[in-house]
Formats: sequence, C-alpha cells, structure tokens
Amino acid sequence: MLGGIRFDMIEMILQYEFMQRAVIAGVIIGLISPMVGVFLVVRRLSLIADALAHVTLSGVAAGLLLQKSFPALQSVNPLYFGMGFSLTASVFVEQLRRLYRSYQELAIPIILSGGIGLGVVLISAGDGFNVDVAGYLFGSILAVGSSELHAIFGVGILVLIMIALFYKELFALSFDEESAVLTGIPRRWINLLFSLVVAMVITASIRVVGILLVSGLITLPVAASLQIANSFKQALFFSVLFGQIAVFCGLAAAFYLDWASGGTIILVSVAILLLVVAVKRLVDLWKRWSATGQMTR
Repeated sequence: MLGGIRFDMIEMILQYEFMQRAVIAGVIIGLISPMVGVFLVVRRLSLIADALAHVTLSGVAAGLLLQKSFPALQSVNPLYFGMGFSLTASVFVEQLRRLYRSYQELAIPIILSGGIGLGVVLISAGDGFNVDVAGYLFGSILAVGSSELHAIFGVGILVLIMIALFYKELFALSFDEESAVLTGIPRRWINLLFSLVVAMVITASIRVVGILLVSGLITLPVAASLQIANSFKQALFFSVLFGQIAVFCGLAAAFYLDWASGGTIILVSVAILLLVVAVKRLVDLWKRWSATGQMTR
C-alpha cells in the first residue's frame, strides 16, 4: 500500500512538464553542487559560493535592467549576464588570492561586498522588476525552462569532465598545496579552472534553489557527509547522496505544500545534517556503553 502511494505521488508530480524539468535539473544540481562543495570545504573556501552567488545577483540585475532599457534584449536570459559576472568574479578571486598570499581569505569578503553593493545599486536603479528578482533570489520550480535545462545539462557535463580529468590534481591541491606545486602541478591554472567551474555551478543552481540559498546546497550535504565518511571518496559519495535526497524531498514538499523550492530543499538539507549528527551521537554513546559494560564484566 505504502509503495503504491509513493508511486502515485511520484506519478502525480511527473505528469506536469514543469516538474519534469525541475526534477531533471534538480538531479543534475544535486550531483554537481556537492561534488564541487567537497573540494571547497576541504580547502576552507566554502564561503566563496556565497561571494560568487551575490555577484551573480548583480549580473542578473544588470541583465534585467538592460532588458528594461533595451527591448531588443528581451530574448536574452538574465542568467547569462549573471554567469558572465560570476565567471569574471571567479578570475578576480584567484588574482586577489595571489595578491594576498598570507591572507588569501580576504579575497572572499572583498568580492562578496562588491557583489552585494553592485547588486543593491542595480536593483534600486531598475525599480519595476522586483517580482522577477524574487524568483532568482529564492528559486522557483516553475522557472526552469527548456533553454535553462539545456544550460544546466551542459554545465553538469563540464563539471563531471573537469573533475574526472583533474581529480588527482584537485585532491592534491586541496590537502597540501605546497607539496602539490613541488610535484609539478600547475596550481595557478588548476585553481582558476576550478573557480570558473564553481561559478558555473552556482549560476546553474540559481533557478532551483535561488541566489541566497545556493551555498547551502553546496555545503550542507558535505557537512553531513563529513560526519560519517572515513575517506575523501566516501565524503564525495555521501555528499552526492545527501544532495540528491535533499533535492527530491525538497521538490516534492514544495510541490504539495506550495512552498518555495529553494527554501524547502535547504530545510531538508539541514534536517539531513541534524539527523546524521544525532544518529552518530547515538552510535558513539552505544559503543561507549558497550565498551564500558564489557570492561565491568
């Protein structure tokens, strides 16, 4: 009975074309976001996702403002402007990290502040498209069109190719950058390529989870996986698994409860993290109790 109910629920969701697109987009985003997030978290650069997301907001606002001023640009998706801004910002991040070698984390708040400031100015200058901006800020399952799905698919392929080709280099740079450089790994170009990939992942994720929440889908599944993983590959696997669960459950709940898809997916991610932490605590307590009981015997 329960299996039939679940099947009926899934069938009901997938009978709508917009939900089919949302689910496909969600599967791709739920795959590539945690994969990129694992490397970001290990390198202690998880906040770069927030910085690039806010720069993307500036690009989207610029695109909407240009569309308002020049009707000929109406056919251009504002996300392409956002991706251009985000890719440019990712290059600046790497330049700033090289400039402040002893304080590389400064690159993130510099780009974050600039992105927020520019975004606020552009949004205020383009008063009249606030409703459009809300969809980009918080995500919307209704907003994933065919062209955007194709773009998300393309980004997903690029990310998978990049990680497959440069997995060893990214792994080495993530754990011991200086030793990796000594072995001949081109740190500058690998870091730049990875930053560009992060920018594309963030832009591709915006329609599903929104600009303000995209960093959550990148980091929360990773945070949960690190609680139980015993190796980097396990962390990668569990991150993707938790990301997929969050996307599927979040989209289903958003559909039936009429909630914002982005917020719902992030809440599911938080719930997964809390559940994993609680289960791990219980397992640790049980092991200690068992060990204590054996010693007393």
